[in-house]
Amino acid sequence: MSLLPSVLILGAVAMVALQFTRGRAISDDPIILRRAAVGLAIATVVQGIHFTEEALTGFHETFPAAFGQPPMSYTLFLVFNVGWLCIWAISIRGLISGQRAAFFAAWFLAIAGVLNAIAHPLLAITTRGYFPGLLTSPLIGVAAAILWRRLSDATVEQVC
Repeated sequence: MSLLPSVLILGAVAMVALQFTRGRAISDDPIILRRAAVGLAIATVVQGIHFTEEALTGFHETFPAAFGQPPMSYTLFLVFNVGWLCIWAISIRGLISGQRAAFFAAWFLAIAGVLNAIAHPLLAITTRGYFPGLLTSPLIGVAAAILWRRLSDATVEQVC
């Protein structure tokens, strides 16, 4: 099944994001929450640019092929990515008001963005050439790292 690599990777990202969301208390400092929201806004724009590169260069075909799988539907790839971009855009206001669901979405982007910065160069090395998304993967990596830091500042680990 062509979605298997994506489902496994994104499922693992979601589980880690859920752990960060549930295991950390949210700050009530509006300045810190606003900084996290700005970080999410920037990371969302950069992820949109990264997704555009992937869409224009055939990521939906090349990524599954790297795992011996058939191509992913282009329509499904577009709907999935545009859907997440919408979720992140909506979550910007949620971070400002300290909504836990918004933090889940933001943590998901922070983790996935850092992984993108690592995975795309590794896939390019493995395939011995350009891999769709390679050019913008460092940008999303930096934006995601900044978002991660701001989310860490806006939350504190809860002691059970």
